[in-house]
Amino acid sequence: MHVKNQYSTLKIHLIFSIQLLILFPLILASCNEESLYDGPLSPEESLKTFQFSENFKAEIFAAEPLVVDPVAMQFDADGNAFVVGMLDAYKPDATKGKGNIVLLKDTDGDGQADTSTIFVDSLREATSILPWKGGLLVCAAPNITYYKDTDGDGRSDSKEVLFTGFFDKNEEAQITNLRYGIDNWIYANNAGQAGKISFSRNSDAPPIEVQGADFRFRLDKNLFERSTGPGQFGLAIDDWGHRFFTANSLHIRQVVIPMRYLERNPYLTPAAKNAIQNISDHDPLMNQISATPYWRQERTNRRNKNYKENNLDRVEYARDHFTGASGGTYYGGDKFTNEYYGNIFTADVAGNLIHRDILNATDSLPFLTAQQGSKEKDKEFMATTDTWFRPANFSVGPDGYLYLMDMYRQHIETPMSIPQDLQETMDFDAGNTFGRIYRIVQKNSEPYTSVSPNLTKANSSDLVNALQHENRWWRLTAQRLLLERQDKSIISEVIALFEQSEDPRFRLHALYVLEGLNALDATIIRTAMQDPSPGVRENAAMLAERFPSSLSLLKEMVNDSSVRVALQATLSIGQFKDDSVIPSLAKASELHGDSSWFRTAILSSEAGSSILLLKTLVQNSFFKETSIWKNTFIENFSYIIGARNDKDEILDLLNVLSRLKESNKEELQSSGLKGLFKGLEKTAELKNSSKEKIKTISSEAENNIANAIQHLKELFTKL
Repeated sequence: MHVKNQYSTLKIHLIFSIQLLILFPLILASCNEESLYDGPLSPEESLKTFQFSENFKAEIFAAEPLVVDPVAMQFDADGNAFVVGMLDAYKPDATKGKGNIVLLKDTDGDGQADTSTIFVDSLREATSILPWKGGLLVCAAPNITYYKDTDGDGRSDSKEVLFTGFFDKNEEAQITNLRYGIDNWIYANNAGQAGKISFSRNSDAPPIEVQGADFRFRLDKNLFERSTGPGQFGLAIDDWGHRFFTANSLHIRQVVIPMRYLERNPYLTPAAKNAIQNISDHDPLMNQISATPYWRQERTNRRNKNYKENNLDRVEYARDHFTGASGGTYYGGDKFTNEYYGNIFTADVAGNLIHRDILNATDSLPFLTAQQGSKEKDKEFMATTDTWFRPANFSVGPDGYLYLMDMYRQHIETPMSIPQDLQETMDFDAGNTFGRIYRIVQKNSEPYTSVSPNLTKANSSDLVNALQHENRWWRLTAQRLLLERQDKSIISEVIALFEQSEDPRFRLHALYVLEGLNALDATIIRTAMQDPSPGVRENAAMLAERFPSSLSLLKEMVNDSSVRVALQATLSIGQFKDDSVIPSLAKASELHGDSSWFRTAILSSEAGSSILLLKTLVQNSFFKETSIWKNTFIENFSYIIGARNDKDEILDLLNVLSRLKESNKEELQSSGLKGLFKGLEKTAELKNSSKEKIKTISSEAENNIANAIQHLKELFTKL
């Protein structure tokens, strides 16, 4: 199906007017009072209500009928815009399966799409797409599916379900946000939902349970696994591979420790398994200028009344607080001035606004801090008075601009969270024929000119050159295409780029192109480990895990001037299981042990949770100076020993505790026993009689630690 529009603005006006005439009686009928909810505006009228904090403006790229309910847009290697239309959002199960993906084209180069071709339709709750090998990967729970047009008519005629088993009961918490990372993995948010995921191309691999996690995979190597989460709708990955995700009231959190490191030690304390950080310095506040919807204010009033009547220390806010944050996107384009590069833009569909975060690094923290711009302390990057404006997501195009997807609906809340009597005042279908996509530009920028990358026809050398483009879209797309092609003839060119480029971003792309072509060697890795850029060194530390000959240099990196590099080195050292890494892990403890992130990094490894590490720390007088964090360290260490329930390890631990000579030894012994008892409670291998004896000894420890240690020794010697 093709929709053609040679006179875009005129036709949008006409179509909107017809739609409004049809919908207006329905909108009125859906409300108990005419004044409860405002009516819709045309794209041009809505655009006039946009208020930017700085020198920006929005331009219409596409609107209904070319797009309806847009929730994601991606540009393929030739610059074609594919848009996911979630036409079945917030609909009963009986009416699901009406979603689609359309291909938009601007045939006359005026900056407005004028044709829309349905690439695939009849999708159930599709939420995300990613170009791959001439087709699209599509998230539509319970599947991730590969669709491709093989005959050139613009419509998919090939379908392959790659992954299946994802949660599919609530469209706000399903698999979504496919993103190609600098490390050649494809990431997706899973909202922590349960599901046993199988991979059709690797039938020998057992299904993996993704509850509590997000998801990542590599189609070039047939790999798939859990990843740190949970993220909801919105996933941003920066130039160095750091992931940031959005989840309703928490508009920006960062992954600090990848899940693969945490899962190598199943006995970590529950607190240590939390590997994400809320990095906002201004949550949960936002600056809304639109009116509060009647239903939301009424629901909030009722809830607060209930909290007060039940003496609950809780308050709900109907406005000015993030509740519908979505679409967090990293701006890596080249059309905004430099201060906007690397910013993360996040929408709030309930607040009808766009929020901007500036990411800043500090010397003492292994994560970034998200801060507001100087002119955005009391206003948002963009806000509107149009209550139908529903900014769901963003995309950065090959032209370097930021694109915004607006579902444009009267209501965008799941009905299940709204009282029935308030639902009766609402029409959840109001706006189900609308949808807008805007291009955000700076007012003083040059007039729009269309861009046609045509990278699918570019030769591999041209793709290597594209790795040096200022717009990250070109770099990532070129990297992906080189991975897909597996053209080994350009390896020498990529190595030259890695060795000679003055831009660390370009060097890192080259490094991962070599990884994708299986062309890395220890010499390249050692060079990367000594790169001037912390971002390159951090990634090199990860890749060094594959090269044992790089271990000596990796050990030195725990002293790195960048705390993020030092943390990654500590994590990566833990991948080596021989005792030679113990001194380096002990050094990391001494330098950075006051950070809970480093303590987790150390204890997550086999060597870092071994008795030998504890003995080394004691020998190095690590515990001589008293501090709360050292007590916490020995408590968490002992928890692991208890949960692991290895008799010899437990006896070794008790011997170390009993021989402490520090002035604060009783404090350390108390922390050690506390952790040991908690860990032993988690093991199912002890007999009930032994557990009862341990419980008795635990009570004894409150008054006589030395006796408790001795009695534990006697108990475990006999077991």
